[in-house]
Amino acid sequence: MGHMDWLSIGDAGMPVPAGTEKIDLAVTKQLPSFIDVLKNVLAELEVQHIYLAEEIKTVNPEQLTAIKQLLPDTPITFVPHSELKKDLSKTHAFVRTGEMTAYSNIILESGVTF
Repeated sequence: MGHMDWLSIGDAGMPVPAGTEKIDLAVTKQLPSFIDVLKNVLAELEVQHIYLAEEIKTVNPEQLTAIKQLLPDTPITFVPHSELKKDLSKTHAFVRTGEMTAYSNIILESGVTF
């Protein structure tokens, strides 16, 4: 991932646009979870900005809290879920998890480590 490249991680139901590489990790319901995959990606990727669906605030606030705990100083842009789905076509890849909770989707913008 180069500076400002996008990578997405999402729940099992997120529709991925044709042409976007999908890395499908889903084994069964909730395995692996969205947060477990995000934690592993963050061990390797410097993130300078994240994009989330506006709807996560009201429909899945627990997931929003977990994301903020992992990325406490990272700026967040909230967009309508419909826009987030369209933006997947701009990502290098989408990592599909076994997550079964609504709006457990994120776009990570790569930073630099130097």
